[in-house]
Amino acid sequence: METVANDLRVANALHWIARILCITAILFIGMFSLDVFEPGLPLRQQLLGFFMHNIPALILVGLLIVAWKRELIGGALIGLIALLLAPYIYSHNYSMNHSVSMSLSIVAIINLPFIIVGVLFILSYYITHKRHST
Repeated sequence: METVANDLRVANALHWIARILCITAILFIGMFSLDVFEPGLPLRQQLLGFFMHNIPALILVGLLIVAWKRELIGGALIGLIALLLAPYIYSHNYSMNHSVSMSLSIVAIINLPFIIVGVLFILSYYITHKRHST
């Protein structure tokens, strides 16, 4: 009986940690879009730039919604997209700074939270379904 209670606590913790970490990581990604606001530019151009810079964050919000309702599918998609985009983010940053260590650091800062979130959603799914099946 104590194992079931522990599983319930772990599943509940994973459930909320995954969601809070994902929201925090999305806000972090969205923060980079604030650089479009510059004095002297027309408001329409600034708002369009803000929207364009937030497309990745909006896609991640969509994936979070999927993961919120279907943890296994959403967690797999979030983790998979983070892994698939890592080489692109690395090459983009390497072409700008020509530093392997800095480019790997940027990849880790941007992608690692989403890989962790994907794993947490998947673990939460399996712990929750193990509990329901027993």
